[in-house]
Amino acid sequence: MNMTTRWFAAALLGSAVVAVGFPASASAADKSLTWVGCGISKKAFMAELASAYETKTGIKIVLEGGGATKGIRQVSARSVELGGSCRHTIDSGTSLSPVTEERRVIMTPVAWDALVVIVHKDNPVSDISMDQLRAVLEGRLTNWKELGGNDAPLELYVRKGNISGVGRTLRELVFANYDKEFVATHVVKSSGPLEKGVEENPNGFGVTGVSSARKRDAKILSLNGKAPNFENIKNGGYLLYRPLYLVTHLQNEDPAVKQFVDFAFSEDGKKIIRSVGTVPYEDAIPLWLTYLDQQQKAVAAGLY
Repeated sequence: MNMTTRWFAAALLGSAVVAVGFPASASAADKSLTWVGCGISKKAFMAELASAYETKTGIKIVLEGGGATKGIRQVSARSVELGGSCRHTIDSGTSLSPVTEERRVIMTPVAWDALVVIVHKDNPVSDISMDQLRAVLEGRLTNWKELGGNDAPLELYVRKGNISGVGRTLRELVFANYDKEFVATHVVKSSGPLEKGVEENPNGFGVTGVSSARKRDAKILSLNGKAPNFENIKNGGYLLYRPLYLVTHLQNEDPAVKQFVDFAFSEDGKKIIRSVGTVPYEDAIPLWLTYLDQQQKAVAAGLY
């Protein structure tokens, strides 16, 4: 990604991205960086990217979870050098998120993920419409037979709160309403328990990132007849796509941090991202404007 593209992408989110170099001096074998972020980003590309980067440079990337919010805020507080997020920053102060907690960070879009509905592997349902998804989340559709499945209660799993990466983006893309309440049977603390719950529950229904869903023994539904595969995400045919970000501090001048960001956008980095079935950001830049339009609709709803 060249400097102009990075500035453009960040400006649309109200952040600033600067060009970064690839100094050889940053590749000392005893150097390590800590990354904190969402499990979906970790499974989408970070584990493989970090491993390849260590092989190439000798610099170890220590991967820690905790979620998108933790990733953004620990980088902002300069507790860690790198973060991973599957949502953009919340840059208007609310009771849920004081603005100061997410300032001073650079959000650099690296790849594209998709939000997907997962169900138990033996569930006969294979496709859901956007209207049906809204009805499930609002508690208006509560039996699997309404989706062409068995006569059984539909048990919705959701993340606690509404500022997680999945929860906030789902509210943004499906309802244009960041404060939308979901009517759920099970409320869990993170994506891991949500995915595991659905994996084990024949009546379970949940929404998560496709990058982590692929690694579960669960069934991923198509949406409006489109499967969330590489090509459908890349061309925008699958509707619920979102960017995945690397988070760095606005004033961080550590050359090792800059070098890793450059590696993520190098041809080697993009090849690694593609190899795990994830779409690199630069492979589908036109998706950005559609995603931005959805974001602006949510903001324009006056819900801050």
